[in-house]
Amino acid sequence: MTKGGKDMVPKLTEKERNLQIKKEALISIGLYVVFFLWWYFAGYGLADTSKGYIYIMGLPLWFFLSCVVGYVLFSIAVIVVVKFFFKDFSLDEIADEDSGEEDEG
Repeated sequence: MTKGGKDMVPKLTEKERNLQIKKEALISIGLYVVFFLWWYFAGYGLADTSKGYIYIMGLPLWFFLSCVVGYVLFSIAVIVVVKFFFKDFSLDEIADEDSGEEDEG
């Protein structure tokens, strides 16, 4: 639904907005670090050249796990994270802080 031509997204106070932005940034960085570790250890940890390679769908196991499975797995992880941890809110509009604080001055 739209009201006045704008989507109905919640207005957050500046403090709430900054906390949400920080939370989303930290989750994004954490997810990327986990993805990088997955990619690195699946790629370099399984790429032992002294043994014969194990092939899956014509790709070496280390490549298949690091690039194919990792991509699919973390694409699903991003969808889940966005659905459950991220909020849609306006960056332009700030809600009034009606927390009972008196004006200083």
